[in-house]
Amino acid sequence: MPIPRYQVIPQADHQASFHIAGQERTRWHFGPQYPRPFFYPLLGASGASLTRMGHPGDSGHDHHRSVWFAHHKVDGFDFWSEAGKTRVAQQRWFCYQDGNEEAIMAVQLLWSDPDGSPLLRQELIAAVRDRQPQVTLRPGEWLLELQATFTPADPKRAVTLAQTNFGFLAVRVAKSVSVAFGDGRLTCSQGRRSEAEIFGQTADWMDYSGPTTNEHVEGITYFDHPANPGYPSAWHVREDGWMGASVCRATDRTVTADEPLRLRYLLHVHQGWLEAARAASIAAAFGHTPAYVVGKSKQKHTGFEVNREG
Repeated sequence: MPIPRYQVIPQADHQASFHIAGQERTRWHFGPQYPRPFFYPLLGASGASLTRMGHPGDSGHDHHRSVWFAHHKVDGFDFWSEAGKTRVAQQRWFCYQDGNEEAIMAVQLLWSDPDGSPLLRQELIAAVRDRQPQVTLRPGEWLLELQATFTPADPKRAVTLAQTNFGFLAVRVAKSVSVAFGDGRLTCSQGRRSEAEIFGQTADWMDYSGPTTNEHVEGITYFDHPANPGYPSAWHVREDGWMGASVCRATDRTVTADEPLRLRYLLHVHQGWLEAARAASIAAAFGHTPAYVVGKSKQKHTGFEVNREG
């Protein structure tokens, strides 16, 4: 049987590695030594990572770990900084699914307060591929699609996500890609540039591009999905190399068993500086891509599988 083009391979020490044609592109870290899981690195065509662990100049931002999910105020508890003593832990994996279309990981995470009492359950689906309908990706470019569904840990109660700039999907780019510490450029779908022009403004997508080696320029375009609450999102961006779609920037949001919160995002790891027309095409294709569903598998020796809705 041929080895699939896309693979997600469990590793020692609570990690899972995503491969395209035998080359690692990113890695999921969910070890108990961390207060929340994260993806690192995000490897570009050059072989360099477009993300980093921590802030280039301030140890107070060591909770910035490449690409991760977090929120500042969940029922009053801080799940953003490490001062809150809260925890997001992976409870189980549903599937590591290889294929010739994409590699998919589905896991369940539990968000617990400082006393260890569970508040939120997060079903996270992550998929890696280097193809997108109606869009041609260049060699070495790839996509990380993320779908997170949040429900209360106790189905009989509601959970309040308070108004904040911080949450949910966070991206810390490499030092050389940032504006302040490197030669990077920050651009949004509306054509605005710089932190001053973009911070708090709405946009369909955000891009950070810059040199990753002395010979290569690469970038990450971060796409919001039209089905997300508050789309197009207001953005929390910084010239020091940070970007995140602020789901709760304007208002509190309540999560119940009957009304879960589902968020969908796409990260495009690309070569060269941003090409706005190409990003717009990827955004349009992503907007018409069905969501994922985790379900019991009918395949022998397989517990769960992930498929697209419809």
